[in-house]
Amino acid sequence: MLKNLEISGFKSFAKKGGLEFTSPISAIVGPNGSGKSNVAEAFRFVLGEQSLKSMRGKRGEDMIFSGTKTERALNRAGVKVTFDNSKRFLNIDYDDVIIERIVQRDGGNQYFINKSQVRLKDITELLAGANIGSSGHHIISQGESDRILSVNPKERKVIIEEALGLRVYQYKIIESERKLGKVEENIKEVQSLKREIAPHLRFLKRQVKKIEKSVELKEKLRSLYKKYFYREDNYLKEQKKYIEENKKPLENNLVGLDAELEKAKKVLSEEKNESKFSDEVLKIEDKLQNIRKEKDKLSRRIGQAEGMISFEERRLKTEKSKQKEKDEKVIKFKEVKSFLGDLRSNLDNYDLNKIKEIISDFIARYSQGEDDQKDIDQSELQKLENEKNGLEKDMNSILGKEKDITSQYERLRKKIEQEKDSGRKAEVKIFEINAKQSEFRSKLNLLLEKERKVLIEDENFKMELKEAFVLAGRESIQFQNLEPRVPSDEGREIQEGRRKDIERIKIKLEDMGSGSDEEIMKEYKETQERDSFLAGEVRDLEKSAETLVELIKDLKEKLDVEFREGVEKINNQFNDFFVLMFGGGKAQLKTIKIKKRKKKSDFDLEPGVPSEEDIDEKSSDELGIDVEVALPNKRTKGLQMLSGGERSLTSIALLFAMSQIKPPPFIILDETDAALDEANSKRYGDMIDNLSKYSQLILITHNRETMSRAGVLYGITMGIDGVSRLLSVKLDEAVKVAK
Repeated sequence: MLKNLEISGFKSFAKKGGLEFTSPISAIVGPNGSGKSNVAEAFRFVLGEQSLKSMRGKRGEDMIFSGTKTERALNRAGVKVTFDNSKRFLNIDYDDVIIERIVQRDGGNQYFINKSQVRLKDITELLAGANIGSSGHHIISQGESDRILSVNPKERKVIIEEALGLRVYQYKIIESERKLGKVEENIKEVQSLKREIAPHLRFLKRQVKKIEKSVELKEKLRSLYKKYFYREDNYLKEQKKYIEENKKPLENNLVGLDAELEKAKKVLSEEKNESKFSDEVLKIEDKLQNIRKEKDKLSRRIGQAEGMISFEERRLKTEKSKQKEKDEKVIKFKEVKSFLGDLRSNLDNYDLNKIKEIISDFIARYSQGEDDQKDIDQSELQKLENEKNGLEKDMNSILGKEKDITSQYERLRKKIEQEKDSGRKAEVKIFEINAKQSEFRSKLNLLLEKERKVLIEDENFKMELKEAFVLAGRESIQFQNLEPRVPSDEGREIQEGRRKDIERIKIKLEDMGSGSDEEIMKEYKETQERDSFLAGEVRDLEKSAETLVELIKDLKEKLDVEFREGVEKINNQFNDFFVLMFGGGKAQLKTIKIKKRKKKSDFDLEPGVPSEEDIDEKSSDELGIDVEVALPNKRTKGLQMLSGGERSLTSIALLFAMSQIKPPPFIILDETDAALDEANSKRYGDMIDNLSKYSQLILITHNRETMSRAGVLYGITMGIDGVSRLLSVKLDEAVKVAK
């Protein structure tokens, strides 16, 4: 129920004034120009009307008292309406609901519900639930009673929908369609984000597959390493033991032979005058000893060179692996996105120097201050190989000399044997010792060669242990407690096969790169979770879209059903009122199909509040409502054949019929009875009495008959200061005031 209306600074109401509505019918009277129609416009204003045209204005400041010769202009206007909500006809938990609107001279609007600032949308939705709007069937100003007949069928349909309380469905449909549009936009955005990360996710998947393959290879490598290290460790121990057991006796034998040789030389030296070969034997023996010493020395140096070359080759291999790691460095996707973002922002400004700086910084950041393109220095390896080649060349020269001396030695031995001189025992002894020395030295050299190779193999073994620790972890070098699954006497070629298998796996691991597996796995997990989250978002949004589509469909179906049922009910009342007004005849509403066309609105609503154009364009069907009438005792059919008075009566009959179906809480009639004669005024008054049983009525009138039906009368006067004032009046006084 409407309780009161308070007006301050609105149009001609410069002073604050209020109207109390304590009766089912309240009338407002006053002479023309007093501002009484401004009361109806105050209702439109406070209920959220946005069309300035419907409130007889062109600008927002036209709603504010503009001043007169005696009164200054105001900077704001406000209207406040209070409803008795004890029966909760408004969907808000307050017994009294106060709606207030304030407009500033700069055009700003403020809306309040019970003194709390809200949006226009909040007020519109609150009132729509109670079949109240800022305009329409329940606020009918002077000259607008004919609007229901003069508008086109499509607009008439909108008015009837509002009268039936169906606008709430329209708001819900529009809101749902707006939400649907937003959801569809969000789906596109999320799908775009999903597409954006898809290439990086595919790249990371490939990296993860490499990592998984790498893990598999490392596991295989660990198992292979254990067998290899177990067998190699045993082999080296056996070889070292063998060398140790055989090397010492040979060295001892050579030491003994050296002592015997010295004695034989001494004897031969004492007897050299007796033999023509003595000198020659001693000289050749000295040469042979010297050349063998030189050969042993070169052999050791060659062994050292080979060991250093082996070490350098491993070092270079490690360097190449590190170089490859740098070349295949993985850069996080978010870093690339940031880099591209910096580029785009500067491309927009065409800042080429800044772009160059960004690119340089990006490259420098991931090159870690090193030249990624520099060649690995192999000069040391080349130097060692050159040195070894030189030593081998010297060795070949010494071996040639040794061969020549040995040949001389052999020829001399044969000459001595041919003479069979028993006095040459010392010379024969030297030859025998020398032969034994050659035999032992040959065995020792073979053993030393084996020892040298074992030392290199041992060094390689130690380096392989270190490399295994880096490549395959600590477990790969824990071979000591391994249960022997291979025979101890297996061929060396089997171990060599294991080594080759290890090298092949290492090469594969190197080809896969040695980036940060942990970081890649972490980034893959984060990116995969992001992709799954976005996929879930798409599913949720698509589900929301489906729900909204279904909701819109249900709302439109419900709107259509209730509209058709409502039109049928209005038709029954419309015909009854028409017969009452004209003493006979026939009137009805007819649903027709119309061609869709776009209508321009003469005002803009605040964001989120649907305009009539919005509602028209979103209607489920392109339908309209036509009015068919037939006057009694006349051939007149159709609205175009009615006189002005007949149109007025017809529109009143239709408006009253609409109000009977779903009565609004209140109806404001602004001089809708102006064109009625005395007889029709009586009928109009009877209809008002009947209508007041369903809705609270506020009548702005000059008609005595209409005034007589009111329980409360308010008069509007305007003095020479141009300010409208409110006063309560009696019926007789109201008649005088109205005239």
